[in-house]
Amino acid sequence: MTTEQREFQAETRQLLDLMVHSIYSNKDSFLRELISNASDALDKLRLESYRDKDLDVDVSDLHIEVDIDKEARTLTIRDNGIGMSRDEVIDLIGTLAKSGTAEVRKKLKEAKDAAASEELIGQFGIGFYSTFMVADKVTLLTRKAGEATATRWESSGEGTYEISDVDGAPQGSSVTLHLKPTDEEDHLYDYASESKIKQLVKKYSDFIAWPIRIDVEKRVKSEEEGAEDTVTIETETINSQKALWTRPKDEVSEEEYKEFYKHVSHAWDEPLEVIPFKAEGTFEYQALLFIPSQAPFDLFMREGKTGVHLYVKRVFIMDDSEELLPEYLRFIKGVVDAQDLSLNVSREILQQDRQIRAIRRRLTRKVLSTIKEMQSEHAEKYQTFWSQFGRALKEGLISDSDNRETLLTVSSFASTNSEEGLTTLAEYVDRMKDGQEQIYYMTGESRQQIESSPHMEAFKARGLEVLLLTDSVDEVWVGNVPDFDGKSFQSISKGEVDLDTEEEKKDAESKREEQGKEFEDLLKWMSETLSEDVKEVRLSSRLTTSPACVVGDEFSFSPQLEKMYKASGQFIPTSKRILELNPTHDLVTGLKKAREDRSDDPSLAETAELLYATALLAEGTELKDPAKFSRLLADRLTRTV
Repeated sequence: MTTEQREFQAETRQLLDLMVHSIYSNKDSFLRELISNASDALDKLRLESYRDKDLDVDVSDLHIEVDIDKEARTLTIRDNGIGMSRDEVIDLIGTLAKSGTAEVRKKLKEAKDAAASEELIGQFGIGFYSTFMVADKVTLLTRKAGEATATRWESSGEGTYEISDVDGAPQGSSVTLHLKPTDEEDHLYDYASESKIKQLVKKYSDFIAWPIRIDVEKRVKSEEEGAEDTVTIETETINSQKALWTRPKDEVSEEEYKEFYKHVSHAWDEPLEVIPFKAEGTFEYQALLFIPSQAPFDLFMREGKTGVHLYVKRVFIMDDSEELLPEYLRFIKGVVDAQDLSLNVSREILQQDRQIRAIRRRLTRKVLSTIKEMQSEHAEKYQTFWSQFGRALKEGLISDSDNRETLLTVSSFASTNSEEGLTTLAEYVDRMKDGQEQIYYMTGESRQQIESSPHMEAFKARGLEVLLLTDSVDEVWVGNVPDFDGKSFQSISKGEVDLDTEEEKKDAESKREEQGKEFEDLLKWMSETLSEDVKEVRLSSRLTTSPACVVGDEFSFSPQLEKMYKASGQFIPTSKRILELNPTHDLVTGLKKAREDRSDDPSLAETAELLYATALLAEGTELKDPAKFSRLLADRLTRTV
């Protein structure tokens, strides 16, 4: 047997160091992680035996064993499930096969208390490493179903691990923990105690569908006087194996729901909301879904896992079944147990299955109604939900037209009405001014950037509320949603803005006509001077203090949306926008007078370029030629010194 010593990735070494030398509030969690992994391995083996009839495996007695050696102080969790190949061991345990490793290390270091650190461990999918909280050394022996050679992996969590091939090992996996010594203060964590292990299995893993067995000593008192009692070894099953989703809600404790959520999601946070669901009739199925309280780190990563687990008559079929819920609800965890599907169902079949589509529609409506109820009755829970998953939920405004009204109703947005809180669209509409027919909004990279934008000036002056949309998805959905409650959405940075009342319009019209004649030459000259960059130069009705701003046509891309598309590698044709001037600003009136007095002065063209560039900077747009702008500004400042 050849043994090979390898080093962990640098990121993994630092992570292990944090795990080994940190103190966590609940060391017991490691056992739940190992039993959950064993349960998954058994699920996958049974499923593979259905799909591959040539696979030579025995599935007649699938189970999990817990073995304690008190003298050697070892604890072994063993299963006869699918097992792992050598490459899988290296990928899944020898390294962290996920992106985001640097982020988890950073957050673990920043975590202020043990509970926060513990939640992060599960959030980043690294539960296996929790074994090093209680063990000086961990040994894994595993043989994949259908393969002859097993793999042995061992590490003390100090930067290296040993890996070797082994012959004659049983199918499945066993994880042996060489437990750290206990002391008087640490007696609660004696994992070489049968009673302790039984207690933890009952607490964390009672619902596991497979039997969890342990050998216990039974002392039989001798009936003969003076004879010694006999000791026998009996095997006990220490979990009830009752599927939670088959039990009525009033028969399941809150603690049981919490532990099942942690099992099915491989997370360490607690569920924000539990959603049991039972459908009878044409299609019979049961579901037990959870809204997490914390978003996983890979929620917005392409490789992130999505979807819930699919069972057929309590037989595991697949995890991360994307077909059962729309992508924007990918944060939902749980199980769906259908009665009428084939055990040989594949992902391709699921995409076409009529029953799956019906289940998807009903589950989506159930989740959204739960969020709506949370919004109206549990404000604190809703705020937690929205802070974690609001950005993902808003993706549904683009892709799910059937549920768009509900999604609009349960969405919340920052607005100029409040410095900190969020508002719903219904609340916005209730506060609308008399005669206001549109929901005003502006998109941008931050609240501060939007609020300081010149486009906001007229709206602030009139006390008109504006939604402040700073998520990247906001750039897309506002162009796909026509209205809410009969009120259309209007960007304050696109198209013409007419905020005048009917009475004001009469005076404004004659004033604009007069200003139009007064500034006609300046507007024509600036349009020609800046023709390479702007579509038109016109007077503005939205500015009160800034000299100029740049606006788009009603259906043009915003600068942020253009930036998003370009960052993703998509070609976006360059579009010219409109430069609007404030006819009451000293810089604009001064430029008009200078044009009248010295129209052949070449420095006036530089002033026009600077005016346009400052308008771009004010809205957060990058300049096409920042070096030229810097040179022109420096030259202009030099003349004033």
